[in-house]
Amino acid sequence: MSKQSGENTCITPEETFKLGKRIGKSLSGGEVILLSGGLGAGKTLLTKGILNGLDFDAREVTSPSFTLVNLYKTVKFDVYHIDLWRLEKGSDIAFAVGLSEILENKKTVVIIEWAERLGAYPFSSTVIHIKIGGDGDQPRIITIASRQGNLNKIKIPSE
Repeated sequence: MSKQSGENTCITPEETFKLGKRIGKSLSGGEVILLSGGLGAGKTLLTKGILNGLDFDAREVTSPSFTLVNLYKTVKFDVYHIDLWRLEKGSDIAFAVGLSEILENKKTVVIIEWAERLGAYPFSSTVIHIKIGGDGDQPRIITIASRQGNLNKIKIPSE
């Protein structure tokens, strides 16, 4: 995996998983992770790595495409995994998944796939934007940035 100023290139799915694991280890609770990328880009694989970094069994992590929201109880805190793929942009997506209620717990981590469908939702917590580019057998270019009033790169531990 190569890294350059907030941009990570993952050649294999295993590298994408490992990056997710490193991100998971950096979380302290209260973060919202907004994932964007095309179909098959690796959003759920990255999420599996994030949860594995929180000492959760990655085999238990599944895409919430049909359920919309999966809850994983880790040793540190609850993680909500939300998938907005099936919801139409323009509908009240945040209400449909109960986002305001989920965000009431300030120690909860929320991971949202297809986050661009939310529009400009007013998050009050630390927001981590992760954009995954590439599809098929191409390497994944994963850009990570954090917003807490302004745009800053987050610090993720090295391997």
